[in-house]
Amino acid sequence: MKTILNVVEYNKASSGIRLANNFLDLIVLYIINYLLSTVSNLLYEATSIEFFYFYSNGNLLWQILIGNFNYCLYYFLMENYLDGRTVAKYITGTKVISTDGTKPTTQQIIYRSLSRIVPFDGLSFLGVNGWHDSWSETRVINIKNYQAEIQAKSEIEALGKKEIA
Repeated sequence: MKTILNVVEYNKASSGIRLANNFLDLIVLYIINYLLSTVSNLLYEATSIEFFYFYSNGNLLWQILIGNFNYCLYYFLMENYLDGRTVAKYITGTKVISTDGTKPTTQQIIYRSLSRIVPFDGLSFLGVNGWHDSWSETRVINIKNYQAEIQAKSEIEALGKKEIA
């Protein structure tokens, strides 16, 4: 179990920001899924490969499977390779960090991404911490507030230290 730093907990993003992140990322995911469905239909018409037909025209179970796969893949790729941020997190000025203040590991991002397919996880952040935050030992923070507090603590610690020129 990782250490939970107070500076991380004090600078968590508000529930309203988290709701905005969820809403904005869902819009991005709908756009991605629409584009993938369009490309899939075009590929089916060109190649007659059944997979491309089922991608956008399959039954409900298939749609849920593909939708959850795309959902997890989107969050994993974005948060793992864009420094803990998604499109929505760039817009709202937030990012994902570990509870100990470090960059999340790939394993934590995998846990976070897979936890999102649990029903009602998207609303769980309205409590103290979202399930995908708690289970992966991560937090979504306000970047500016977090960096300002880290800078202030650094400056306080530097007071009284002898400077070597």
